[in-house]
Amino acid sequence: MLPLELADFTDEELLKEVQAGNRRAFELIYNRYKGVLYIHAYKMLRDEDEAKDVVQELFTKLYSKAGIIFVRTTLSAYLYASVRNRILDIIAHKRIKTDYLVSLEDFVRQGAYTTDQLVREKELAFQIEKEVSLLPEKMRQIFEMSRNANLSHKEIAAKLDISDKTVKKQISNAIKLIKVKLHLYGISTAIVCLLDAFFKDK
Repeated sequence: MLPLELADFTDEELLKEVQAGNRRAFELIYNRYKGVLYIHAYKMLRDEDEAKDVVQELFTKLYSKAGIIFVRTTLSAYLYASVRNRILDIIAHKRIKTDYLVSLEDFVRQGAYTTDQLVREKELAFQIEKEVSLLPEKMRQIFEMSRNANLSHKEIAAKLDISDKTVKKQISNAIKLIKVKLHLYGISTAIVCLLDAFFKDK
């Protein structure tokens, strides 16, 4: 688990730590924003795999080029803008129908992600992070090894000296617990379904 004092850092403080080479600070930023950025990407692309790829590319760039990245606004605004710009590049590359491109540009211009919406989505990210931290210790460890370290079931099983089936069951149970808690906090079914797609068992 991340040190409590680091978990309490603001986004801007964490970014400074990342720029100083602190990998744990990067992991915390990743955990805070991967879910809501995926939802943002999916709403625009309507493709689960492409949405995941966009988010993964963004964080890979953030980590590898942290020392030269200059964030003029807030970190959350920078992340959302980066996702939006990458998606516009993807759409332009695909040369999709003009009417859809115009519709999407209108969507962006109208500022669909206002400050209030960004705050709500940031709160959602914190809630997900909180629920993961409250999972039973073994379950949390396995879940984080799968989601944060991107290890396969076999790799996790080998590291922890347990069976693949145990790993799969623990991850499945973790996802179910997180979904139940999100429902209890009044988060809509549609949002939970999108998160379910993001956290889909490997």
